[in-house]
Parts: sequence; C-alpha cells; structure tokens
Amino acid sequence: MSHSVKEVALVLGLGAGWGLTQPLGKIATSTGHPAFGLVFWQLVTCILVLGAITLARGRGTGWTRAHLPFFVVVALLGTVIPNFTFYTSAAQLPSGIMSIIISTIPLIAFPINLALRMDHFDTKRALGLALGLTGVLMIALPQSSLPDRAMLAFLPIAMIGPLCYALENTYVARYGLGGLDAISAMLGVSLVASVMVGALMLATDQAYIPGATWPDAALAISSALHGLLYATFVWLAARTGAVFASQSSYVTTVSGVTFAMILLDERPSSWIWAAMVVLLAGMTLVKPRKQTVSA
Repeated sequence: MSHSVKEVALVLGLGAGWGLTQPLGKIATSTGHPAFGLVFWQLVTCILVLGAITLARGRGTGWTRAHLPFFVVVALLGTVIPNFTFYTSAAQLPSGIMSIIISTIPLIAFPINLALRMDHFDTKRALGLALGLTGVLMIALPQSSLPDRAMLAFLPIAMIGPLCYALENTYVARYGLGGLDAISAMLGVSLVASVMVGALMLATDQAYIPGATWPDAALAISSALHGLLYATFVWLAARTGAVFASQSSYVTTVSGVTFAMILLDERPSSWIWAAMVVLLAGMTLVKPRKQTVSA
C-alpha cells in the first residue's frame, strides 16, 4: 500500500515531535522539582489539550462506570509509574540515552505476548529481541559508554518505563478500549492518573507551583506536545493502520538523540551510537502486529 506525501510527513513529524519531548523533559528536571510534582503538571496540561480536542469534536466522552477499571490499569501502567521513573532517571541520565531506551518497548512487548500466547514465535523477531538486548548491554557494560559510571544505577529505573508501556500495550491489545475511541480513553486515563499522582504528590510533600522559568515552560511544551502528538497518531493510525503510524518510533529515537545534541550539547560516545544502530535494527525485525485503531 502506497502512502501520500502528507502521511509520510506526519510520520516524520510525529517522530520528531516525540523526540523533542525527551530533552524538554530533561530540561524540566533541571530545577530539582520532585518527580510526582512534574508528573502532576504534565497531566494537567494533557487534560487541557485532550479536553479541548474532545470539546472541539463535539462527540462527548462516552464514559460509564464500567470504564473505571480500564482507566485505573492504564493510568498506572501508562502514566503514573513510567512518568515517575522517567523524571527520576532523566534527571541523572543523558537525554539521548533516554531516547534510545524508549525504543525497547516493542522488543519487551514481544516476549510478554509470547508468554500470554497472544503472539507466535518467529525466528526473525527472536533475532530482533536478541539485538535489542545487545543494544542495552552496549550501553550498560562498556566503561566508556556513559559519561559517569555512577549513572549506571539509574539505567534499570529508566527501563521500568518501557516495561510498563509494553504491559499497557499488551493489556489494551487483549481487552480493547471498552468501546471508547482513543482520545476519550486517554482523557479518562489522564483524569484518573491526575487524582492518583495528586494524592501521591501531596502525601510525599512534592507539590510545587510552576513559575515563569524555562524549565517549567519546557515541561508545559513537552506535555502539550504529548497530547497533540497522541491525537495526531490516533488519527493517522485510523487512516493508514497502526503498523505504518508506528514507524514514527524510529524517527523518535534518532531525533531524540539529535535534539539532545542541539539543546543540551550532549555528545554520545561511540558505544551509544552503536547501541542505537543495534536497537533500531532490532526494532525493524520486531514489528508490531496489525491492529485496528478507532479515531
């Protein structure tokens, strides 16, 4: 199936946009604001963006009480845990490495789906998984891969996010969205997650009020981008198929490293560049299954 120039441009734009959110998230941590506080304000921004899109569409949300368990599970796996671990690890690890690590989501999802018998074994995809593991080891093991070996302690924390996203994707693939379209579903998830994170933020004394600073602006821009990019991804996936739209993940990894070099003056080691190539090769072999996405 051939795709139009507009559709290809949107895939590139999605990848570039999500890549930009990585260094912006790193900048947001530079003030020392605690992780739950950052996640809370990120969710507030996403709720405003997704809420505005919902009002503009004029469809309503379609929520019922039966959707609450779905909102809770996806909020935990897709927002509360991975966003907390992202800001915790992003404060310590280079942004470029965070962009490379996020590319492991489909690699992690494959063995999970195999274990749950939602997928079948395939030699090519198994090779992709092996390449993905090799890429992670190329970041973790060589002495010269990281600017400071003390950063190694935060690598497992950074890997929690992709694991949670892979579990979330598996959960949604098995149980669906409960009859909701993706925008309504994510708005509901964001609202539930904001309640969870708000309670955790207050309980751990991590609340703060954003100010007129570049790090707080970076958080707002990154959060708004997340909402807009997700809405665009859903529209594109419904139009062209989830497999084509998911190709944006390749661009996300490369652009995330590139934007980190531009905005943060990061200079990845040769090991990191090699790890990115190996992980991208693994992603190419472990492709997502075709699935239907409602807009």
